[in-house]
Formats: sequence, C-alpha cells, structure tokens
Amino acid sequence: MMLQGKRVLITGGGSGAGADLARGFAGAGAEVVIAGRREDALRRVAQPLGAAWVQADVTDEGSVAAMFRAAGPCDIVIANAGAAESGVMAKTTLAQWNAMIAVNLTGVFLTFREALGQFRGEGRLIAVASTAALKGYAKVAPYAAAKHGVVGLVRSLALEVARKGITVNAICPGFLDTPMTDHSVRVIAEKTGKSLAEARAALEQLSPQGRLYQPSEVTAAALYLASGAASGVNGACLSISGGEV
Repeated sequence: MMLQGKRVLITGGGSGAGADLARGFAGAGAEVVIAGRREDALRRVAQPLGAAWVQADVTDEGSVAAMFRAAGPCDIVIANAGAAESGVMAKTTLAQWNAMIAVNLTGVFLTFREALGQFRGEGRLIAVASTAALKGYAKVAPYAAAKHGVVGLVRSLALEVARKGITVNAICPGFLDTPMTDHSVRVIAEKTGKSLAEARAALEQLSPQGRLYQPSEVTAAALYLASGAASGVNGACLSISGGEV
C-alpha cells in the first residue's frame, strides 16, 4: 500500500495498458481515476476496483480541463491514451498525420499542462510512449514522429520542474500484448496475406527476446516512477524492449 493517500489519474484507462495500470495502482493503495472516450469500457474497469471514471477526449483542450475538475487534485498523472495507424508515407493523408499527432503528442501536452496547475506541491508525470519514441519503424512515420515528440516534451519539462518536487518521465515499451497490438496484427495479415499467427510472430521477432511485452511490465515501471524511490529519476525514458533500444 505504498501509495495510500495518493490520487492517480490515468488517461486511456478503459483497456490494455491503461486498465492494467488502474489495477496496479489500486492494488498499491492509490485512489484511482481513469479517463477515456468509451463510457462502457471505463465502467467495466473502474467498478471492480472502486475507482472513479470520467469521459474525456485528450485531444480537446476543454475536455482535458473538465477531466481534471472531475478528478480533483491528483498526485500522479499518467498520460497513457494513444492510438496507432500504419501505412506508407506516400499514401498518408494530412488528416491521418494530424490524428496521430493529436492523440499521441498533443494529448500528452494538454494532460501534462493541466496537471501542473493542480499539483499540491510534489507530483509525478508519466507518459506511456513506445520504442517508436526512440527509433524508427517503417510504415508508422506519423506515430513515430508523435512519440519522438513525447520524449522531447518529457525531457524539456523535466528540467523546468526539477526544483519543484515534480518529476517527468516516459515509459517506452515495445509491442504490448494488448488489443491495440491485436489490431496491428489484423492489419498486417490483411495487407500481406500472412496468417494471424504469422503476423503476430513478425511483431514478436522485433524483440531480441522474441516476445510481446505484458501490460504488467509497464505498470511495474510506472509504480516505480511514482514511488519515493524514484524521486531522483527525472527526464528518463525507461525502455521495456528486451534490449531492442
């Protein structure tokens, strides 16, 4: 119960890594608030945990402000909401580019900016990014550009708040065993003619360990970054990639 008395807000909390983060922080004693766009998904995650939930769109400035008003003062804010699309650059539309930047980068900016104004002294800001924040992957240029932007934001903001008792860090996992990756597997299979098993194996082989990573590994990293043991960890990008980056 190392986080007893702390309130954590987790965006994208209705599924995948966000849902696992909610369970992990609730188990550590924190008061959990999850946010996302789908009310039914939020409710399914929040109710068994006794957590609060709020509908919000992290790409909308007014919605983010309303999210924090509903959540109340938070000690830990995890910007986890994100989305991924794939396609060759030559066929990427401006709308697709803007969508990837909006949810994966602007959403983190809006969430962190609003969080700074409501911290009660010390605070923890954590962005769930990706190995795509640290290297390139073919056919996901807008996504990778947005995630690289998150790392720049994290490192710059960390220096701004270093003397205020606030830390800002990123977690950069490889492909996670989540519904988002399941979607990627289906897209690969449709576009290449591979079976679902072959498409999944192709993603697994991007890891030196030959596997997808578990959401619980992201949660463990976030719990560390939120703890007193990580008070000197600021501007870091923790890679969960088996040595890929």
